Amino acid sequence: MGTINLVTQIPGPKSQAIVARREAALARGGAKLTQIAVERAVGTAVHDVDGNTLLDFAGGIGMLAVGHCPPTVVSAMQRQAENLVHVCSIVASYEPMVEVAELLNQLTPGDHAKKTMLSNSGAEAVEAAVKMARAYTGREAIIVFEGAYHGRTNLTMAMTSKYGLFKKGFGPFAPEIYRIPFPNVYRRPEEMSEESFVEWSCWQLENALIAQVDPSAVAAIVIEPVQGEGGFLPTPPRFLERIRQLCTQHGIVMIADEIQCGFGRTGKLFACEHYGIVPDLITTGKSLGAGMPIAAVTGKAEIVDAPHPGGLGGTYSGNPLACVAAIEAIKLISDPAFLARAVEVGQRLRGHLQQIQAAHPTIVGDVRGLGPMLALEIVKDAASKAPDMDTTAKITAGTLARGLITIRAGLYSNCIRLLPPLTVTDAEIEEGMGILRAAVAEVTG
Repeated sequence: MGTINLVTQIPGPKSQAIVARREAALARGGAKLTQIAVERAVGTAVHDVDGNTLLDFAGGIGMLAVGHCPPTVVSAMQRQAENLVHVCSIVASYEPMVEVAELLNQLTPGDHAKKTMLSNSGAEAVEAAVKMARAYTGREAIIVFEGAYHGRTNLTMAMTSKYGLFKKGFGPFAPEIYRIPFPNVYRRPEEMSEESFVEWSCWQLENALIAQVDPSAVAAIVIEPVQGEGGFLPTPPRFLERIRQLCTQHGIVMIADEIQCGFGRTGKLFACEHYGIVPDLITTGKSLGAGMPIAAVTGKAEIVDAPHPGGLGGTYSGNPLACVAAIEAIKLISDPAFLARAVEVGQRLRGHLQQIQAAHPTIVGDVRGLGPMLALEIVKDAASKAPDMDTTAKITAGTLARGLITIRAGLYSNCIRLLPPLTVTDAEIEEGMGILRAAVAEVTG
């Protein structure tokens, strides 16, 4: 017996009824990638309101590295709810908030003095990091990259790429944002080797510091070590190294946005550890809270402390329930055995994806990612690499109909990203990847 157990078609009638109520009551702009309504979930299994059990390879879009409802997290939240649900960190202090910050300061890369600021969401964390960089440097300009996703607030929306989905109709946007091409090795010019393409990308970055903005005006360079919404693109090591060099040379704050790629998602606690690079500030979120709304900025104490008192924070930031969930998640994910298993999960998933690519080389253009943070890029044909969003949608619909939840990603919405809980078993990997293989085969006829 596998994890998946379907007793109705997906979506079932009760799910359809709840989704219809959602559509009538909630804003149309809030996207929904499936038509299922969930009643409960444990580990990697999602139980819908119709009695179906599905396998979750979306993982709350990267929030659930430790799985759904891990017992230690649930118990910690239950105990906390009996004592203190909220007091507001602006009004008073409480130990869980302090402990989360202490753990992050201890575990974040770098041997310098560190401090942490807590927020509710990744976008808030990125915006806070920009505030810190601007206050510290006295500069205004921010450099970001094509394909980046940093959030949906006004400032982070300006920093985010993919105009049509995230930005259309919402301008004007915050000023002093400079966007540079990201070295997407898969989509490099045919005549260029990977090495020459990355070097050319480094030149483009250096040239932008003359053609677009002077280094003396740049407060921060913000980059995802692995692009999430951009299609699970790992930053080439040489490019990330050059960013670190330029930031050091010109007094620019290097900010690593690890909201999606941090906390075990790549097989290390932080994705930047794969590169041996220490950013000045790191933003974290998603799996940090095991499903609870919490995010953080951690980094050099003098930069974190640059804004004046009252310049950072929010009513819900560092909520006690979210903090105790984060404490337990940090303990689970930072365990060497957990991270070793994450590496193994990545190896197993990659092996399956490579087999799917070998069987369907025409439409599966690329298999990529870092550790267990992996994606397939779906194209119309291998030669042109033309993105195929329609086929991607058919594949994700095909997996869902069979009981496997998968979702899209990518600048062109033509990637299938895999973000299963890192607690997934070998048997569940086999079950899930068998379904993905069948869904890909179905669309190829």
